Amino acid sequence: MDRLFLDANVLFSAAYRADAGVARLWLDDRWVLVSSEYAIEEARRNLDQREQLVRLEELLEGLERLPSVSLAPEVRGQVELREKDWPILGGAISANATHLITGDRRDFGEFFGRELFGVLVLPPAEYLRRADDGAT
Repeated sequence: MDRLFLDANVLFSAAYRADAGVARLWLDDRWVLVSSEYAIEEARRNLDQREQLVRLEELLEGLERLPSVSLAPEVRGQVELREKDWPILGGAISANATHLITGDRRDFGEFFGRELFGVLVLPPAEYLRRADDGAT
């Protein structure tokens, strides 16, 4: 079973609008949703309407919440990320995630479709397309 680590922007997008397409991730039991306190707090900081924050709290009930973890500089190898993104990748690794689901094209876009430290990085729409095709 896939373990999907959700980046803050995925949590934000799902909570931002009641009809957000990314919320489909919560409607399927073929995978387990996981995120970290770091990602959750980032999403929470960027939501400013009460109903969005309520929606976020409801979404959080459907995922595993883990403490924030980063990756030490000495084990990062040749991977270049901004410092703020290491806790996202570190969270995915420590969660034993099969996938890092992120819409962050700026920082993770060059890694879409590639594995980083054993975690496949994909945008939500691509993961859902592959799941529909039976190719996750």
